Amino acid sequence: MFKRNPRSYLRIIAEFFYPRGGWYRASQYVIHRIRRLPDPAHRISRGIAAGIFASFTPFFGLHFLTAAILSWIIRGNVLASLLATFVGNPLTFPLIAELSVNLGNAILGQSSNIHLPEIVSQFAAATTEFWSNIKSPFTGHVVDWSSLSEFFHRVFLPYLVGCIIPGIVAGTIGYALSNPVIHAYQRRRIKKLKERYEKRLKAGRDKGGEAAEKP
Repeated sequence: MFKRNPRSYLRIIAEFFYPRGGWYRASQYVIHRIRRLPDPAHRISRGIAAGIFASFTPFFGLHFLTAAILSWIIRGNVLASLLATFVGNPLTFPLIAELSVNLGNAILGQSSNIHLPEIVSQFAAATTEFWSNIKSPFTGHVVDWSSLSEFFHRVFLPYLVGCIIPGIVAGTIGYALSNPVIHAYQRRRIKKLKERYEKRLKAGRDKGGEAAEKP
């Protein structure tokens, strides 16, 4: 048997920004999986709405968990919510992040506008400082939470507040568009399965009739 070579970290990062086969193929795969989920259309669409909303939150690395919890709360399909987090990807995150942070600043009455490079650098600095402080008892590093404090007030809190409105709007649109499409697909699929069953049943009866006519 042939063993698959494990992917390198560089390849994993590259495929995060550009999946194997391209974004179109990846999106088609997600749509195909969602359409074939064994659940009523309204539950699948609720899951999609939860997944889309979760993609607008600043909980990077926890979008799957956030989507699953939200989907469970609104009684949606959890797997659909996980698949719908595909909406949050390297192509959409720049728009989502800058829109959410600056909208949050406006809602909170903070006049500062923050652009994507600063948002990314603030996330990176906060992450580095967090892990450095966690490891400080073993490394002797001086604990300093100043970057995290600045990150919370300048980026995370505005992001968290600002993501609510566009997240709800995008989730509602996702529900409104997906529900009738999935419902129609499921009805058509049930009809085809029924026709296939009736055809097989008829073929079986015909064979039985032919066997009975033979002496």
